[in-house]
Amino acid sequence: MAVAGAKSTAAPRSTGTLKKSVVEILVVAIVAAAIGCAASYSQLQLFSTKPAEPRPDQATETPSPPAATSVFHLPPLVTNLASPADVWVRLEVSLVIDTLSTPHPDVLSTEIAGDFLIYMRTLTLAQLEGGVGLQNLRQDLFERAAIRSGGKVTELVVRTLVIQ
Repeated sequence: MAVAGAKSTAAPRSTGTLKKSVVEILVVAIVAAAIGCAASYSQLQLFSTKPAEPRPDQATETPSPPAATSVFHLPPLVTNLASPADVWVRLEVSLVIDTLSTPHPDVLSTEIAGDFLIYMRTLTLAQLEGGVGLQNLRQDLFERAAIRSGGKVTELVVRTLVIQ
């Protein structure tokens, strides 16, 4: 049973030991950071001073020539969205097309631009919001370009997207 007026026997923690503990933790953190920096610097020096030696099997191999691809900048696509109808979108896209297997890449890029314009008119503002919306738009446009070209479009780059 506790007596009403009795003092607690546990001594409160003094501020001196608290300060000492904080200082000890800070010193340990600084020493650990210094050791980490020194280790990473030594690794950097190890990799940068060592010259690259060609392997014997690499010397006999000839590099394969890059595939013949060209970048086609589509004309800016300007259209309104499905919802809200008073919101306009300007989209600039570039396509990387395999020109060896495509007889008329200019005609193909024009057909793809028409598909993009039709698709953009079906979107809502909520579908384009945020980074996820931009990534989904890019994936959808790439899929449409790949289907239209029969797999000859190897990359799609969204250069600008302005929503007004």
